Amino acid sequence: MTRRLEDIVAAYQRNAPLSEASTPPSAWYTDPRVLDLERQTVFAQSWQVAARVEQLERPGQFVTCETAGGEPLVIVRGNDEQLRGFFNVCRHHAAAVVTEPEGSTNHLRCPYHGWTYGLDGMLKGTPDFTGVCNFDRSANGLVPVEIAVWEKWVLVKTGLHPGSAADFPEPDLSARFPSGDVAGLRWMERRSYFVDCNWKVFVDNYLDGGYHVPHLHKGLDSVLDYGTYTIENGARYCLQSSPLVSHNADTRIGSVRSGDRAYYFWLYPNFMINCYAGAMDTNLVIPRGPDRTEVIFDYFFADLSADARARNQESIAVSEQIQNEDVAICASVQRGLHSRAYTAGRLSVRREAGEQRFHQLLFDDLQSGL
Repeated sequence: MTRRLEDIVAAYQRNAPLSEASTPPSAWYTDPRVLDLERQTVFAQSWQVAARVEQLERPGQFVTCETAGGEPLVIVRGNDEQLRGFFNVCRHHAAAVVTEPEGSTNHLRCPYHGWTYGLDGMLKGTPDFTGVCNFDRSANGLVPVEIAVWEKWVLVKTGLHPGSAADFPEPDLSARFPSGDVAGLRWMERRSYFVDCNWKVFVDNYLDGGYHVPHLHKGLDSVLDYGTYTIENGARYCLQSSPLVSHNADTRIGSVRSGDRAYYFWLYPNFMINCYAGAMDTNLVIPRGPDRTEVIFDYFFADLSADARARNQESIAVSEQIQNEDVAICASVQRGLHSRAYTAGRLSVRREAGEQRFHQLLFDDLQSGL
């Protein structure tokens, strides 16, 4: 007998103290209905990273993307210098209005039937539409989405229940974020990885407080002070941090993971920022199915000169090595979640407070959707 979705969601004990807490039931990670509900709630009602600010500095510049909830968007800088976001859906017959990933333009023209919109989203041109009655051009512009700008990123919210850009980020997040160190970093390249797991498995792995690092990432473990690794939860974020050490450090990893501390930020539900001295990478986690996830990495460095290129490439290679280790273990976890031998697991009080916060926020959103 198929369990009701309401019963699957309710099986998680949201208010259990960490010392008594368990993960959500395995069905949260395997049942397609849960992912459908997440797309309507978790991803629609949260701020989603859509672009880098540097891509949208001049009037006419645009970026297209698809949110983790599956919504196609276009972000554009208007001639009035205002940054706006719209659903990238033509109001005529629903084709994508903008088909390039980024660029510059003075108007937005749908390639299907030529409907044309201004950079402010207003409908400007409708070829061969003479004789159509009761058509309000002003009511058929591109549908807007909410926009917020934080640090180096443009974020959007697509849900039916609008919030306020002034609410993002929460004040203590900005206070904890090393803005001064990050401000001078510049984007170098993007890579995507596909993982055979539910998107939440990847986030759980990130938020386990370094629990898996000594066992799975031997090289990374050699540069982190595991014993003094810290976990701090905000209302909708988690900051994990560790001093960096050089004594007995892996030579290769120590050469590109240096400085006083490593900072690992997670912003609910699916964005991570990993900061080291002179280097940063971000991870955007996109569900592609109940058992399939895309993780988009963007790499930033303080020095993009030719002299620094080899070191930057080595830093990316180290990141990729760690990511490959995570890909394999996350796929193993997903296989186990389908087994009748597993329903839920307990959490470490010392290590997994961030993971519990993630599960609590998920529960709240899923309950609201039900």
